[in-house]
Amino acid sequence: MYTRALELPSRSFFLLGPRGTGKTTWLRGALPAARSYNLLLDAELLRLTRDPSLFRHEVEALKRGSWVIVDEIQKLPRLLNDVHELLTAEPKRWKFALTGSSARKLKRADANLLAGRVITRRMFGLTAAELGFRFDLDDLLRFGCLPLVRTEARVAGRIDLLQAYVDTYLTQEIRAEALVRNLESFTRFLEVVALANAQVSNIAAIARDAGISRPTVQGHFEVLVDTLLGAWLPAYRPRARIKETQHPKFYFFDTGVVRALGRRLREPIESDERGKLLETLVFHELRAQVSYAAIGGELGYWRTPSGSEVDFIWSRGKHAIGIEVKSTPRWRDDDGRVLKELHASSTLQQVFGVYTGDRVLQDGPVRVLPFAQFVEALSAGEILTVRKSRRTRR
Repeated sequence: MYTRALELPSRSFFLLGPRGTGKTTWLRGALPAARSYNLLLDAELLRLTRDPSLFRHEVEALKRGSWVIVDEIQKLPRLLNDVHELLTAEPKRWKFALTGSSARKLKRADANLLAGRVITRRMFGLTAAELGFRFDLDDLLRFGCLPLVRTEARVAGRIDLLQAYVDTYLTQEIRAEALVRNLESFTRFLEVVALANAQVSNIAAIARDAGISRPTVQGHFEVLVDTLLGAWLPAYRPRARIKETQHPKFYFFDTGVVRALGRRLREPIESDERGKLLETLVFHELRAQVSYAAIGGELGYWRTPSGSEVDFIWSRGKHAIGIEVKSTPRWRDDDGRVLKELHASSTLQQVFGVYTGDRVLQDGPVRVLPFAQFVEALSAGEILTVRKSRRTRR
């Protein structure tokens, strides 16, 4: 069991996250006395589908202050109407924890999303902090951060779990809920887009390689985002004179899942994929920190048509922080060139480098940290923070 960074809200909430990230396990530990409805269980889903009124009657029988957990609420969106009515009638009598691994069906069903009555929280795969900062970086890059995978000691067992995760997810979420018309084309799309992970998305090239149309590719990307399997990283647009690239990058939520989709689980990490996997892992850590620490702001990246790039920029208000990720054990002078230029122009107020070496370095204004030290500083609130730079204070 891992201690998760997410804190239990004091009011009703949605808990969204991909399958296997530990939503149900965390809720059982946080709310052991709660009345639970697991809609992944066929018997429970069938019972409530046949007579949805049972849900309301059973909740009304609970004592004041009781928590009610509904796992995978997208399986039966009509229950949200009952939750809404119960919260409207007696706002303080019950509290609801509603988990979901897909917003797709809720959107299509025009479900009651309880705006203003239920807050939203997110669950991610395990972070470095939740692992107690005890990890092997190559192992994280190769097999990812899903709790079940991290608790499996055998390499063969991890491969089996990840392959089963991918196959089961396709069957249960994509086929069962009819989220795509052609599962075969979607499977080909997944293999192609896994190889393009952490890159600026070229819709035309992906469509050509997968043998499907551009509109179909765009629809498949929507499915990935709605089922929380991936996220877009938009281009950052500061008020700069130089023209920036505006197409977004796409990242899968877990490095192990990426490798499973790309059919690379049994292979050692090759040099051409290491950099993208490390970027994916850093993106995972940044998203989790923004969410769990409730610091707000936006994540993006910066790139010019000539190829000058900063992997990640976190911005809030007028403050922006740049982070460049290198999968090499040596930080070269040129690695921080773009960060230095953007810092000198006041586009970025703080700049960091992340690499696989073992020493902390200072490259002009760029603070260069080994990955292990970077995630420790990130968790401690020392990276994504708004403060005046030394140059500004002088």
